[in-house]
Amino acid sequence: MMRKQSIQDDDAQLAAMGHKAELNRNFSMLSMLGLAFAVLNSWTALSASLSVSLSSGGSTSIVWGLVTAGVCNLCIATSLAEFLSAYPTAGGQYHWVAVSWPKWVPILSWVTGWVNVVGWVALVATNALLSSQLIVGIVYAKSGFKVTNWQQFLIYIGFTLIAFLLNAFMNSVLPRIYKGALFWSLGGFAIVSITALACASPNYSSGKFVFTDFINETGWPDGVAWLLGLLQGGLGLTAFDSVAHMIEEIPQPSKKGPKIMVGCIGIGIFTGAVFLVVLLFVAGDIQTVITSGAGPLLQILLNATKNTAGAICLLMFPLVCLAFATISVMTTSSRMIFAFARDGGLPASKFLARVHPRLGLPLNALILTSVVVVIFGVINIASTNAFNAIISAAVVTLDLSYGIPIAVNCLQGRKALPDRDWKLPTWLGWTCDIIALSYIAITTVLFVFPPERHVTGSNMNYCIVAFAIILAISIFQWIIDGRKNYAGPRIDIAVAAMVEPSKEEQEAAQTVEHKP
Repeated sequence: MMRKQSIQDDDAQLAAMGHKAELNRNFSMLSMLGLAFAVLNSWTALSASLSVSLSSGGSTSIVWGLVTAGVCNLCIATSLAEFLSAYPTAGGQYHWVAVSWPKWVPILSWVTGWVNVVGWVALVATNALLSSQLIVGIVYAKSGFKVTNWQQFLIYIGFTLIAFLLNAFMNSVLPRIYKGALFWSLGGFAIVSITALACASPNYSSGKFVFTDFINETGWPDGVAWLLGLLQGGLGLTAFDSVAHMIEEIPQPSKKGPKIMVGCIGIGIFTGAVFLVVLLFVAGDIQTVITSGAGPLLQILLNATKNTAGAICLLMFPLVCLAFATISVMTTSSRMIFAFARDGGLPASKFLARVHPRLGLPLNALILTSVVVVIFGVINIASTNAFNAIISAAVVTLDLSYGIPIAVNCLQGRKALPDRDWKLPTWLGWTCDIIALSYIAITTVLFVFPPERHVTGSNMNYCIVAFAIILAISIFQWIIDGRKNYAGPRIDIAVAAMVEPSKEEQEAAQTVEHKP
């Protein structure tokens, strides 16, 4: 009975923001934490993307880059948790911007919504691509066969299709899947770490190598190369706003949402840092790791175990984690598209905001996510550095969507938010905001740099091209539709009126208050 009343209160809070509760609140705090950590997938994402940092800073970039990215992302999450506590709606950042600075609602909210949508779709592509790369590494380790780009693209399509089918037809089972994903991830982290250390004993790398070795094979100056290596840490700790876009499917969102958002970052930093240090201690010859056709992660496990079958068995843990991540990121991406379309921010918004009556989920938004992910995958066929480009697109766009609401709050003296459950002390709020905005400003510029200084058509960072295309579509849509019809989050007056007391109720309440 108490749970039913709690859900009614949550739906009333959502109605007060002008939206009808259309999605079921199936998720518990544990299952939502499982989804959030499955999306972050820190230790797996960091280890699977070692190629980003190994030649761009080496061990110093891997270890200290994660510490730097960890502190900065924790500040971002702590700042955004205030918004989530005040306005627990699936729209997330674009909704927060709209209600925080009404004067500039249309254009700021529009930009925030578009970059957030793009970031989430790119993150689905990132996880599918990381998964396919691990499969490619397994094939190479077993047979020496070098998989071509188009063959890897087919594997990528396979992961995308599986994620779509599970999201579309097993929605009611997803909370249990995400609980399992949390325990699989934490268990896999422990098993792989302990096994790798045990098998490599006593032939460990030196502490000096793990914490101070610097490698620069990019052609950029050393400082720039190290900063480019932050992309790995940024990937492993981004997308914590998944909680915001799923917030309408959890009870007591104002209290539980912020705790989950910050908590998953904390778990990610701890597991990621420990696992990366373990990998570096058992890495063996680092040049072999950098150039291996099996990929850095599998090559390190091969060096540690000195057994191909054993290394592949250990690789199954991060591979399954990445499969879980692809599923969970697609779930979140579809909810983000649904929310933004519900407010009229996308082409064919009515179509994309439709909730399937039988499946109880935004199926059209899910289909759009899958189609765009497939298009992202085509980049991998054309460019040898598509991996960096897609990661860059995901991290930069998501970080931009985090930075806009934080900046809006700062420009108003941190007075843009109403009273809420999660509220930072003034000094801590300003500290987190300044660190967050500084990090976002620096990385937004750096992460669109090509990974090598001597640029060719094949190693170009096509992230900037993707940005240009998306920007063109967004501007075109704004000119023909947005500037005339988009006014920020749409308030359903009929729904909002349901939670507003009538004049008679207000008078009755005042009478009770004035009774002696």
